[in-house]
Amino acid sequence: MSNIIVQKYGGTSVANVERIEAVADKVKACRDLGNSIVVVVSAMSGETNRIVKMAKQIDPNPTPRELDVAMATGEQVTIALLTIALEARGVSARSYTGSQLKMLTDSSHNKARILNIDAKKVEEDLESGKVIVVAGFQGVDEQGNITTLGRGGSDTSAVAIAAALKADECQIYTDVDGVYTTDPRVVPTARRMDRITFEEMLEMASLGSKVLQIRAVEFAGKYSVPLRVLSSFEDGDGTLITFEDEEMEDVIISGIAFQRDEAKLTVRGVPDTPGVASKILLAISDRNIEVDMIVQNIANDGTTDFTFTVHRNDYEQALNALQQVGEELTAREVVGDEKIAKLSLVGVGMRSHAGIASKMFEVLAQEGVNIQMISTSEIKISVIIDEKYLELAVRALHDAFELEQDK
Repeated sequence: MSNIIVQKYGGTSVANVERIEAVADKVKACRDLGNSIVVVVSAMSGETNRIVKMAKQIDPNPTPRELDVAMATGEQVTIALLTIALEARGVSARSYTGSQLKMLTDSSHNKARILNIDAKKVEEDLESGKVIVVAGFQGVDEQGNITTLGRGGSDTSAVAIAAALKADECQIYTDVDGVYTTDPRVVPTARRMDRITFEEMLEMASLGSKVLQIRAVEFAGKYSVPLRVLSSFEDGDGTLITFEDEEMEDVIISGIAFQRDEAKLTVRGVPDTPGVASKILLAISDRNIEVDMIVQNIANDGTTDFTFTVHRNDYEQALNALQQVGEELTAREVVGDEKIAKLSLVGVGMRSHAGIASKMFEVLAQEGVNIQMISTSEIKISVIIDEKYLELAVRALHDAFELEQDK
């Protein structure tokens, strides 16, 4: 069989008939080069939100099973229209819903996880020269119930299909032309990267870069599927997400990610005894709130200050929980700050280059930016700073590490 390429097009790429026809032209051009093509599509832009809104007008808490049945129809419309557009161009094509493809998932409605894909039928269709058009974001459980995969599910669908077919590449078409060193809206000189490792992309995605969903990158890395991010609206090579090599290690910092929607909470003056940290975090987790960075400072008087960050949407609920547990632990005070941001340097080159943290801290100090919390991993340094200094800090670090220059 010729090279197998899996292409995924998001909602903005198929937002109307004109864009669907443009996608059909791209698919045909790729097929005409001798490639075997599987296309995975999302619902048309705004369609899933429209369906959910209608369901919630009827019942604010619709049954998850029936909500999945409704949401899955958005992609069904898109695959049919794209297949019709391909056939109008003389391209033999066939559409598949998630259940027709036998994309087996668990039974967690609205956030299902893929368990297996039966690729035999797709392989037969590809052998016969057909372009396969698959509904992303959806699957079917062992009882035959329609399921959906949650936010970013179409990316995950595409990578899973590419893994099942042992595809040569999985191309994610979106409204940007690749992965940048940072957000070009903050730093106009930000550079599109030709390549980035799976590890770096995972960190960038988890730290605020919204180009790809974390699950899709995890899946691609696990099953060794080369990913490429491309623009639906302009030509270009995009960014290839692949495995680390020696040349990539030479690039110390690959990118700067940031998140504005952070909040910080501190419980001060609690006893420095075993079990205190678990009591604090249990009060937060009982409310289904995820904790990000954690710092604990021990004082000379036998007490400790315990600080952590949460998503800003969870701030009020977390603060209330912390005030309750603070009383139980006879804490001196409980304070919070919802005007903070997280800024992160990411790069596999950190493994083999010293002095990155000290340079980062020096640059921030020169700009008068105070660091409130620090977290590190093998390829990442994250700091919490006052939100009002975020863009200044990003631009200063981008210049200091010369990320606008070609490496």
